[in-house]
Amino acid sequence: MRTKRFSRLQMVAAVAVTAAAVLAAAALAVWIVIGPQGLTLLEGLALINTRFVGEYDAAEVTDAAMAGMVEGLNDRWSYYLDAEGYAAQNLRRTNKYVGVGITVSYEREEGLLIKEVAAGGPAEAADIQPGEIIVSVDGTSLAGEARYSGADLIQGEEGTEVVLTLLGERGTERTVTVERKSLDSDPVSYEMLEGNVGYIKLSNFYDRSAQRLEEAVTDLQSQGAEALIFDMRDNGGGYLEQLTDMLDFLLPEGPIFISRDRAGHESVTESDAACVDLPMAVLVNENTYSAAEFFAAELQEREVAVIVGTPTSGKGYSQQTFPLPGGGAMSISTAAYFTGNGTSLIGTGLTLDREVELDGEGDTQLEAALELLQDR
Repeated sequence: MRTKRFSRLQMVAAVAVTAAAVLAAAALAVWIVIGPQGLTLLEGLALINTRFVGEYDAAEVTDAAMAGMVEGLNDRWSYYLDAEGYAAQNLRRTNKYVGVGITVSYEREEGLLIKEVAAGGPAEAADIQPGEIIVSVDGTSLAGEARYSGADLIQGEEGTEVVLTLLGERGTERTVTVERKSLDSDPVSYEMLEGNVGYIKLSNFYDRSAQRLEEAVTDLQSQGAEALIFDMRDNGGGYLEQLTDMLDFLLPEGPIFISRDRAGHESVTESDAACVDLPMAVLVNENTYSAAEFFAAELQEREVAVIVGTPTSGKGYSQQTFPLPGGGAMSISTAAYFTGNGTSLIGTGLTLDREVELDGEGDTQLEAALELLQDR
């Protein structure tokens, strides 16, 4: 006759003990990862959800909490994006966007200065002109610090309309209604200047930017370019792999990028021997940021380029963007980066070979770069 090794009660008890142990281990893991501060955030949300008597938008509360948490890092390079902002960022980083077809800068306190109008885009159809300033979007003023959110206000869903108030060069205002469309954005434009100097303007380091820069350099070389100028002014940076692909293409063999993570582990990116053997210059300004700033630093360090313009920000951390369950994302600094020789730009920015301000009469920075190249 067989005897039961365990009674049903014993089996239930064993399962309960095992489940309790698993839950305890999970709770310990959560405690180790988020600590008392994380539990405080969770308890605060629980109190709002169970005790708060007023009406509120749960997504808005979460967005505000996440934005405040990142702000508390006191790191100017980390940020939080809500779901809409994250979707728009992902689209921009493909060098596609839904907008009106303009390139703007933040140099005017009144709003967004229109630098370029894309051929065939909605802005051109609405007769929007370079040199005009967008002072409001759908009635929202872009004066002062508000101008930095202007690009996000102009973009939106394809087929919708946006109302722009424009300030002309003579001080007159006009209002235009423009339909948003899906547009491709070429990150590179280029031309041959007098004296066989190739000029390349790079607007970002997102998708296809390295490929387009290589195509531009190759084409200019085939036209007989004897020197190159890379215009990195108002370039906010982008992807690390695009940066290192460009540096690998331009520079001879050697280290071109060093990254150090929180644990102190270093990763070194090397260039191969193939390179572009031409004298170079890089144009920069206070809005030359991240990968664009590093691009100039590495070319200068390898003694292939001079740097002309105005002082840069001195960024030295790289960020990773982590999608979150609510549809938003947190982009936080996860590594410090250095030039191939181990130099950080934090607190110093670039060392300019010639500091030149734009004076409103011609491109004095470009003229200075051309002058320096003649001496090389």
